[in-house]
Amino acid sequence: MCRRQGGGFRRGHALAVVGAVALERVAELVVARRNDTWARERVGVEHGAGHYPVMVALHSGLLAAIPLEAVLRDRQPPRSWPLLLGACVGAQALRWWCIRTLGPRWNTRVIVLPEVPPVVAGPYRLLDHPNYVAVVVEGAALPLLAGASRTAAAFSVANAVLLRHRIRVEDTALGRRDDEA
Repeated sequence: MCRRQGGGFRRGHALAVVGAVALERVAELVVARRNDTWARERVGVEHGAGHYPVMVALHSGLLAAIPLEAVLRDRQPPRSWPLLLGACVGAQALRWWCIRTLGPRWNTRVIVLPEVPPVVAGPYRLLDHPNYVAVVVEGAALPLLAGASRTAAAFSVANAVLLRHRIRVEDTALGRRDDEA
């Protein structure tokens, strides 16, 4: 059992951060639904819809598993909690920079407008898929913040497999790849 104290930052604080991220996900889904309607009204085409339920289950599972592991294994935040919290905040900032940059074209689904080139502004000047940097960082840092190391490891492996597929789907949809994903 790990009862190490994180310098005044306790399990309850870490779980409050997880709760805040869960609420942020709800906000994302509201934005995504609005943008989905906008894109489909402009004849947007969805690609890779088959993997979407897996992605939803994986991300929902992450948010459910963190408090379960933290409580059932009696975990507390590690001493490195300030770094982990900073990584979580940084991931959120990057995610919302991506959302703001893409505007109504951002979505949790892969919906592409025909004959419209990919966005190359904001973080997309630097990377093709900056939002996934945020996902990877948060997927490790958020569970570790609550002491949920098994959840961090399991999510990171499953997410790597999913992202490999998802990035192929996006790159194909955006004309960056010729193969079918």
